[in-house]
Amino acid sequence: MRENLWKYVSAVLALLLALSTVAIAIIYHSASPYIVPANATVKPVEENTLNVSLRCNATFQERELEDQISFLRSLINRTGNGTIAIVPLFGIIDEYTALQVVPLLRELASNSSVGGVLLWIESPGGSVGPVMEIYSEVRKLSLVKPVVAYSGGIMASGGYYVAVGADKIIADPLAEVGSIGVIYVHYNLEKNYEMNGIKVEVFKTGPYKDMGAEWRGLTEEEKEMISGMVNTYFQAFLKAVSGGRGMNMSAVKDFATGRTWFAENVTGTLVDETGGIDTAISVLEGLMNVTGAKVVIYKNLQSPSGFTVYGSRALYLDPRYVGPYIGG
Repeated sequence: MRENLWKYVSAVLALLLALSTVAIAIIYHSASPYIVPANATVKPVEENTLNVSLRCNATFQERELEDQISFLRSLINRTGNGTIAIVPLFGIIDEYTALQVVPLLRELASNSSVGGVLLWIESPGGSVGPVMEIYSEVRKLSLVKPVVAYSGGIMASGGYYVAVGADKIIADPLAEVGSIGVIYVHYNLEKNYEMNGIKVEVFKTGPYKDMGAEWRGLTEEEKEMISGMVNTYFQAFLKAVSGGRGMNMSAVKDFATGRTWFAENVTGTLVDETGGIDTAISVLEGLMNVTGAKVVIYKNLQSPSGFTVYGSRALYLDPRYVGPYIGG
């Protein structure tokens, strides 16, 4: 965002400089002696107050525009402070994770003592809602200060969704990245209920109020509705990757098969550069225009274990982790 802003400002000021130069040239020529026929005797143009004044004005305006460009460049590339905040995003991304991470990212956005944020992501993904909320906050944060996403092991599905909101993505060469897609999990335990003598009586206000409940199967109509919902979430994922990585939708879809890749095999597409956390810090320092930054790590963001998911759920989650996630 900051690079795009600088490019935009540079283009506008360059255009203004060009227009100013053309305008001054037109004024200068209009104030010059009239063009005389070719067979006439041409007298040297005498230096006069008007000519000198016009040239001085042209030089002054050019310098003024150059000063304005330098001023805007200093604002955009200002060194600022040298503190980096590392925010860990480990494990399954759920409501508990969002409740911790979202307020922290908002705090860091307004904290003038922090010049850049490093998101340390080691996650196979998680629930749709929490993932999208955290992604949204990362995008907002990147509008006011540099954000780099890093992974040393796995940055998959919802974990990767969050990462594309950052300015740069750095990963260990053998870190797994990608798993772009959505999965909807429905456990039909109707037979299990019958075998255990459990009878479920449901009182509902509409035919779809218990859609996805584990005590019954899905109707064909409900399957079509869920497929539509999953595709809607999928399109949102594709657009996030397309915008964050600067890739067209066709290129993104080539990677949207649900699988992961080693970061070293998708450098230049899904990730910007491979390396360890020190490489990620160095890249962030470059975006901050500082060296030797102070690094502060925010801890205790790990989600609690031992929870269970009931019913059906749409997830930005790597398929390999669905079983343990549902089982608690």
